Parts: sequence; structure tokens; C-alpha cells
Amino acid sequence: MNLMETMRKNWKQGLLAAGLAACAVSATAGDNPRDPYEGFNRAMFATNEVIDKAVKPVAQAYDAGVPLPVKAGVGNFFGNVGDLWTGVNSALQGKGGNAGNDFGRLLVNSTVGIFGLFDVASELGMEKHDEDFGQTLAVWGVGDGGYLYWPIIGPRTLRDTGGFIVDTNVDPVWHIDPIPVRNSAVALRFVDI
Repeated sequence: MNLMETMRKNWKQGLLAAGLAACAVSATAGDNPRDPYEGFNRAMFATNEVIDKAVKPVAQAYDAGVPLPVKAGVGNFFGNVGDLWTGVNSALQGKGGNAGNDFGRLLVNSTVGIFGLFDVASELGMEKHDEDFGQTLAVWGVGDGGYLYWPIIGPRTLRDTGGFIVDTNVDPVWHIDPIPVRNSAVALRFVDI
């Protein structure tokens, strides 16, 4: 199965998950309507604290041991990869000018910026936007729903959880083959944040 077929399949699964999350918005709230899943959230927060203690030394070693220009290049590369999906979301939200800018950033940084290692587009005055599918769902009128606290990815509303699933399914980094290279890229992006 080639990359486009995989992305098409995963897009459908992500859209289904987003739809299910949007349907769950009407779930019965507990004592606090903004935090109907408080017990779950407290447990996930505690889980995140444990994960943070395990990952923090790795992130600190990366921060201390990797030269700033390399860290900047890593961040720029993953930011450039994200500009494609940002542009798609800008377009889906009806922000044509921003979408054109986002696709322009991708073009400039992928060529002149050597595969996105250098953020030449920002130097040229092309603004970087931050759009995701959760924001797109909001523009389309999907309510935010209850608040959830997830391990590793942190707090999200139900709508943004569905959006995150779609975002992850269309992210090209998750489709890298062979799998050990993909896992290394995902780990590097996670530690670089």
C-alpha cells in the first residue's frame, strides 16, 4: 500500500473518530458540566506526572547536549512538515489568504530552506499560522464538549480530541516506512518540543 492509499484510509478512520467525538459532546455531564470526566482526568494527570518524570531526563539531555543550530533545524523541519496540514486546515476554515501563505511557506522552506531545515519563509515575512482539525471543526460549528486530560498530549476538549486523531492520521511523519525510522522521528519531535 503506497503512502496516498494509507493516508486516504487513515483519513476516513480519523474522520469517523472525529464524528464519534462530536457525537459524544452531548454526553451527560457530572457535577461540573465543563469537567464531566473529572475522575478520568485526575487519573490521567497522575499518569502524565509519572511519564514526565521518565521523559524529562531525556529531554534535558537533548537540550543540554545538542547544539542550538541543530535543535533549530529539527524544529524547523517538523514545523515545515506541519505547514502542509496547516494550509489544508486554513483552506477548510475559509481562510484562503492564510492557506496560500501556508503553502507558500512550505514551498519556500522545502526548497530554499533545504527541506525545511532553515525557516527562510519567516525571514521573508511569511507569517506562520497554527491551525488544526479541532479548530476546523469549531469553525464548522461543532461544540467543544467536555474537557479531557490525556497522557502525553495533555488537555483537550472532546472536539479537539477528535481533531487530534485526524491530525495524527494525516501527519506524514506517522507514515514513514521503515517503522524504526518512523518511531525515531516521532520520538525526536516529541523530545524537541
